[in-house]
Amino acid sequence: MATDIRLKDLLPDLTDRIVDTYHEIATINHLGHCPLPSMDAVVEVAETLKEILYPGYRKRQNLHFGNVTYHVGDLIDGLHDRLTQQITRALRHDFRRKNQIACGEVQPDFEASGQEKAIQFLQSLPDVRRLLATDVQAAYDGDPAAGSLDEIIFCYPGLEAITIYRLAHELHKLKVPLIPRMLSEWAHGRTGIDIHPGATIGPSFFIDHGTGVVIGATTEIASGVKLYQGVTLGALSFTKDDEGNLVRTSKRHPTIEENVVIYANATVLGGTTTIGRNSVIGASASVYESVPPNTVVTLEKPTLRMRQAS
Repeated sequence: MATDIRLKDLLPDLTDRIVDTYHEIATINHLGHCPLPSMDAVVEVAETLKEILYPGYRKRQNLHFGNVTYHVGDLIDGLHDRLTQQITRALRHDFRRKNQIACGEVQPDFEASGQEKAIQFLQSLPDVRRLLATDVQAAYDGDPAAGSLDEIIFCYPGLEAITIYRLAHELHKLKVPLIPRMLSEWAHGRTGIDIHPGATIGPSFFIDHGTGVVIGATTEIASGVKLYQGVTLGALSFTKDDEGNLVRTSKRHPTIEENVVIYANATVLGGTTTIGRNSVIGASASVYESVPPNTVVTLEKPTLRMRQAS
């Protein structure tokens, strides 16, 4: 017991040394009275949105056309308030960061802008549902192991990742800071599928199995595309300006045209790389240049070497 007391005597000094690093390294702490968006609140918003997008499949069951309007209206009302608060925080922080304004300094009121963007986002939900219906159907049509559309909605990590991507993409188009990436990284952690909210993805998109898929920020994917696990749609190189800083606005990731299939662990890189419509990229292939339409790209089959174990 005496040893425990002596060890605990070290804790106040340790606390002081940790806090000292907050002054020393200010780039990885956010202190003051200007709150950032809350990860817990953003996740709660995402779960509520899924309740609206897939009614009857989530928390609330026994829904029917006699009560669903009230149910959805109640959810939308709550989402309006929570989204407004979180978007306002994100806008305020982004403005402060870009203009190097301290937390206590006078700055614009972003409440009205936050509410406007929240409303615009909520108004996109009917179109998001229409897109997701094509994604669910694409999964069913593309996977003989799928027993039903219900199974896909309940169980498929690819659909989970695509659902969150489509929501995050709408926020990205509205130029909402932070929150789209918070959503996409939350989905990444849950599914192993990393889709940047800036990517542009058409209808009837299917990711089979999914783990390890990476889709970069400037990727463009047309309708009817199917990806398998481990596929990377990434950047070949990063352009720098005259001062050596990364150019963040260039097209760095590939374009995938209609009805392309890319098999497991294939890599397609580069902002000028286009995979032509109806093409197939075989498993583990690495593609760094454009592929014409109706082309099959495969690796030469490696030779297996067998020897007697000693």
